[in-house]
Amino acid sequence: MPSTLLLNPLSWDLMINSSRSIAVAAKPYALAQDAASAIKLFKGEDYYDTTRGVPYWEEILGHYPPVSIMKAHFVAAAKTVPEVVAAQAFIESILDRRPKGQVQVTDVDGALATVGF
Repeated sequence: MPSTLLLNPLSWDLMINSSRSIAVAAKPYALAQDAASAIKLFKGEDYYDTTRGVPYWEEILGHYPPVSIMKAHFVAAAKTVPEVVAAQAFIESILDRRPKGQVQVTDVDGALATVGF
């Protein structure tokens, strides 16, 4: 698995480690963070693969979809992360048209990790 930079859970900004270098996330949290990043990706936004991402413009924003449809898209996005074999999305709230929740992923080794999105 390639390295993943550790992001601050509140600001989604880079973090530093004790030696003042950019921190790197370790498995299984790295997989959960990558899954959350996949959920935040708008379909067509990835320059190298425009088929990746959640269809926010086409099916979510301005459409009032059922929560089950949103969760299905989030789970599908999370499963695009290599080594993720299962995912579950939980939506805690939708404020100002922004879904807030968490994703739980299970990796190929059976480890479970959770991160907010």
